[in-house]
Amino acid sequence: MSIFHLTRRAVMAAAVATVALTGAAMAHDYKAGTLQIDHPWSRATPGGASVAAGYLVVKNTGAAPDRLISATVPFAGRVEIHEMSMKDGVMVMRPIPDGLTIPAGGSVELKPGGYHIMFLDLKSPLKEGTSVDGTLTFEKAGSVPVKFTVEGLGASGSAHPGH
Repeated sequence: MSIFHLTRRAVMAAAVATVALTGAAMAHDYKAGTLQIDHPWSRATPGGASVAAGYLVVKNTGAAPDRLISATVPFAGRVEIHEMSMKDGVMVMRPIPDGLTIPAGGSVELKPGGYHIMFLDLKSPLKEGTSVDGTLTFEKAGSVPVKFTVEGLGASGSAHPGH
């Protein structure tokens, strides 16, 4: 076999790997109308935990705002949209019953210590390295099925730069 054939095979293998990896990376981003949902993730939970949280970034490329009004997951009894903020020097968590506005031309990051999706009454622990199904419902864009990647207990979501 000549050097040309080996090089050609190496180039083909690299091209196939690039396409496969690009597809896997893109599979963790979702679009619905003018909204792009990037990197839904959660932290693993210890056995016996009754709550967990979901995080992601929602970008709105449209000319009108939209609103995240609810979320559902099969692994929790209830799901609420929450905000954490400082009040009188104390971190306070509260539900946002009217939903979370995604401004026109803007984005909102759901992250630890800020906005998040609260999974309450867990039916089973979330295990690192797995993914779990969920559905986000927006006022205008409608229902969007997503998969939350379950990262380690101390994860910050930074394992996915650019998201």
